[in-house]
Amino acid sequence: MTIEHQVAELAIRLMEVESTSGNESTVVTVVDELLTSRRWFTDRIPVSPGRDAVLAVSAADPVVTLSTHLDTVPPYFPPRLDGDTLHGRGACDAKGIAAAMILAGERLRARGVAVALLFVVGEETTHDGAHAANARPTTSRILINGEPTESTLAVGTKGAMRVVVRTAGRAAHSAYPELGRSATRDLVHLLAELDTVAWPSDPVLGETTVNIGSLSGGVADNVLAPWAEARLMFRLVTPADAVWPLVRRWAGDRATLEAGPMIPAIRLGTLEGYPSSVAAFATDIPALTNWGTPYLFGPGSIHVAHTASEHVSVRELAEAVSAYERIALDALAHEGLSGS
Repeated sequence: MTIEHQVAELAIRLMEVESTSGNESTVVTVVDELLTSRRWFTDRIPVSPGRDAVLAVSAADPVVTLSTHLDTVPPYFPPRLDGDTLHGRGACDAKGIAAAMILAGERLRARGVAVALLFVVGEETTHDGAHAANARPTTSRILINGEPTESTLAVGTKGAMRVVVRTAGRAAHSAYPELGRSATRDLVHLLAELDTVAWPSDPVLGETTVNIGSLSGGVADNVLAPWAEARLMFRLVTPADAVWPLVRRWAGDRATLEAGPMIPAIRLGTLEGYPSSVAAFATDIPALTNWGTPYLFGPGSIHVAHTASEHVSVRELAEAVSAYERIALDALAHEGLSGS
C-alpha cells in the first residue's frame, strides 16, 4: 500500500468519528485502540470526566514528541475523498495531521528513536488537554506540534488576549433621548476608535490585531439601552503587558474592562533548509512548556480550517510523513541529542 493510501486511510478513520470540543471520548478510545494495535505503548492522561489525552511511546524515555489535537470545531461533516483531495471536518485541523504523525512516528521508531505521540483534547477551546499533559512528568526534549501551516516551519505564533468591554447607560423612552443615556450608542462610538490606536508590532511576528467578536446590549427597540458589551480578541505579538495600558487608555472612563484568557506570543525552534512562516493563530504550545524545544509544522491551510470547505491534499499529507520524520531527526541533531 502506498504512503498516500496509508495516510488517507488513517485520516478517514479518525475523521469518521465526530469529536467536537467537549465530545472527544469516542475518538480518544478509537485512537487508543488504533495505536495499541500498531504496537505502541499507550496511556491515558485524564483531563475531565470522560475526556482524556492519549500518550503513546515507543520506549520508556522518549526524547522527541509529535503532538496535535483530536477535537474539532463545529459543525461536523463526514470525510469525503475526491481524487487527491480529502474533504471533511478535521481534514487539516488536525486529524489529517494526526494520521501523518502516526506514520512518521513509526518510521522514527524503526530508526531506534525514542519517540512519543501525544494527542490531546480541548485545543479549540481552553487547551485543557495540553495543560493536563504538561502536568505529567516527561523526558521529552523536543516537541513537534502539528497545525496547518501550509507545510512550512513556523518561526513563531501570535498570542491571544480576550477582553470584555462594558458600557453603562440610563434607560428612558426612546422618544425622549434627553432623559436617558444609550449604552449601545456609547459602545459603538468607542469601538469606532479601535482602529486609531497604534497597537504594538514586531519585526518577526508582525502587527497586533483586534477583532470585535460579538456585541450585545439593550432591552427593547423603544428603550435607550441601559447596558452594552463587546467581546474583543487581540492577536498579540508582544507581552500582554505592552497592550493593556493602551486598552485602558482607549477605554478611559467610558467603559469597564474585564480581562479574559490570555495566550502569550511564542518564538519557536527553527532549522536550516525549511520554508518558514508566522502563525497568527494560537496553539497548544504555550501549555506544553515541559515537553521540550517547540517546533510547529503541518500540512494544509489555516484559511480553510474551521470552514465548511475544510480540505487537504492527500499528497501533502503523505509528504508531511517524511517532513515530520526529517524535522525530528534534524531537531535532534540541532539540539545535540542522540534520539535513543
